[in-house]
Amino acid sequence: MRAMMWMGLAGVAVMMACGDDPVTAPVPVPPLATVFSATGRVGATVNQFRAILGTVNGGIAGEQPAGRREINWDGAAAIPFNNRNDFPADFFNTTVKAGAVFTTPGTGFRNDSTLFSEINPDYAAQFLFFSASEVFAPVGSNQFDQSFRVAGQPTPALVRGFGIVFSDVDLADQTTIQLFAQDGSSLGTYSAPVRSDEGGFSFVGVTFADAIIARVRITLGTGALGPNVADVSAGGTIDLVVLDNVIYGEPRKAL
Repeated sequence: MRAMMWMGLAGVAVMMACGDDPVTAPVPVPPLATVFSATGRVGATVNQFRAILGTVNGGIAGEQPAGRREINWDGAAAIPFNNRNDFPADFFNTTVKAGAVFTTPGTGFRNDSTLFSEINPDYAAQFLFFSASEVFAPVGSNQFDQSFRVAGQPTPALVRGFGIVFSDVDLADQTTIQLFAQDGSSLGTYSAPVRSDEGGFSFVGVTFADAIIARVRITLGTGALGPNVADVSAGGTIDLVVLDNVIYGEPRKAL
């Protein structure tokens, strides 16, 4: 378990004005991010991340004064969509009021209670549940975006922290979360650590002092799940990764 402080360092060059000599303005300093990263038995770091964001607000509609939201894929309302490739992209803003909307270049999303063994029987030996008994992945792609809304509303929102528990990260710097501000600028790309043999999970989370994250791009390994696709740990050439718990700060209306 480790928590690290990260800040992009911007050099500031100031030239003394002399006659017609130009003056270079200071370069803006990026927001300060606190990064949480763990592998193997990630529970302690996940709980630390939860505590920093605050009490979970569940599916309470509307903007709450404090706290966090968390998606674990295991709620009763999701059961009708289990093990299908049409999990609704806005489920966690319309059915469950958690302020999350997904998009993907693939063909859909899958909430799975079989560790994706119905897609490929070998996957049951690769993936694990962090919170039993569903895990999640896009269909036909290894990438998707999560945008934020005021819970239960179409209103764009911002959060101050975001983190994910991943299962079966085998390659370094391939499973990432890239955070974006409201203006579309990048707030940084953060890699999940390679899994250890103990537990098989990886966690990465990032917080800021203020709610500035408008969108997150999640990249899962190097390729998509498929009936004939083997993981690198099983003799294949692709690092296959799925996700479990998604934890983020209370979505606040974007101004």
